[in-house]
Amino acid sequence: MNQLRACLSVSGVLLLAALFGAAPPVQAQQDASRATPPPGKTLVFVFRSDRQPVAAQVPVLVNLVRIGDLADGTFAVATVNPGRTFLRIGEQAVAVFTLEAQANRSYFVRVEAVSGVRPVRTEVRLVSEADGRRSLAQSHLVGAAPAAIAAAPRVQPPAAPVAAPPRAAPPAAAPRAQPSPRAASPPAERGGDWNFALIAKGGAFKLANATQTVAGLASTYDTASKPALGIEAEWRNKSGFSVGGEIFYYKNDLVATGVIGEQKVVALMANGKYYLPLANWFHPFVGAGVGYADAIYSGGLKGTAGGVAYQGLAGAEFRFGPVGLQVQYKYLAATTGKGGQDVKVGGSGVLGGVSIAF
Repeated sequence: MNQLRACLSVSGVLLLAALFGAAPPVQAQQDASRATPPPGKTLVFVFRSDRQPVAAQVPVLVNLVRIGDLADGTFAVATVNPGRTFLRIGEQAVAVFTLEAQANRSYFVRVEAVSGVRPVRTEVRLVSEADGRRSLAQSHLVGAAPAAIAAAPRVQPPAAPVAAPPRAAPPAAAPRAQPSPRAASPPAERGGDWNFALIAKGGAFKLANATQTVAGLASTYDTASKPALGIEAEWRNKSGFSVGGEIFYYKNDLVATGVIGEQKVVALMANGKYYLPLANWFHPFVGAGVGYADAIYSGGLKGTAGGVAYQGLAGAEFRFGPVGLQVQYKYLAATTGKGGQDVKVGGSGVLGGVSIAF
């Protein structure tokens, strides 16, 4: 009887050992949504959750490296160094988001595509880890999991008892742990895309010089230009740079010795600007231009004179999809005429306008 009990006990132990030995090791990289950062690093999870699903995908770049194109219900993850981290989301209507990443922490960024807007516009915000993990559990990963996700420890089978009978089979050998696959490097950002925009503007412009000699006559200007109008066409790159051309027109009354006249100036300028995308709707900018200014005189004075013109620009554009509202400060330096008959027709002012991107 004692022999029978001993044999049953040994058989039970061997069965458990075989079951444990045959179980495959649990690999944590199979569930990237539960990943934790490697020591001294930071994990940034970016997931997309639309209130009303939008079919288009949006590219996601972290520190200028593309980590994937997100559809509704998907997420991507990047391992970064601590410090300022930049996220760039979208293709034409770009959303930019920054965060101060701390070591050994995970951050969760929600992306939501706005329904009914073309090109696709997104809203981006940082959420808590609890909300982020909950959303990731209902999403699937785009691309490969990061290499920082370590495999879970393998369960070791129990050792066979010393009193095993001679004919008993040895316990099954535990399978060797497979090395974690390396995470695929995300592709570099593609070349910049361009789009075309038209800007119509007007506002207050004031001449820099109130008294000058025009056509040999001492003249006094009404320095407030009425009107001051401009139209601008530019090609914009998604990196923020733009190039284009501008026509700017303004008119001033003047009184010379015994005569009353008008001075109309048409400036043709080639401009370069840089738009800083602080948010998908807010784009401050600076710029400069060079061109030609032509002054046309009428009333008691007749004639035209032209010369080289330069200008500096600073302002901001508030974009709402393809339409934007712009305000800018303009400083224009222009001198017309020659041979001692030159007239300074430049000045400065604040202009407001509307832009339409195509």
